[in-house]
Amino acid sequence: MPTLTAYIEKDPETGLYVAIVPGIPGAHTQAVTLDELQENLKEVLELCLEEMEPENKQQLPQFVGIQQVEVSV
Repeated sequence: MPTLTAYIEKDPETGLYVAIVPGIPGAHTQAVTLDELQENLKEVLELCLEEMEPENKQQLPQFVGIQQVEVSV
C-alpha cells in the first residue's frame, strides 16, 4: 500500500481546504474540514490508482521536501 504526499492549502475566497497530489492526474479534492478532506482525498486516490496502468503505479511520485521561496514583488 503506497503512502502518498498531498499538498494542502486553504482557499481564501471559499474558505475550503484544497488538496492535490502532484504527479497523479485527477488526484485533487476540497472540503470544509481537514477530516473531511482526508476522507475525500483517500477516496479520490483509491479511484485514481484503480484506473492507473500497472506500469505507472511503479512510478508514483516520491516526496522529497518542501521549500519556501521569498520573492520581492
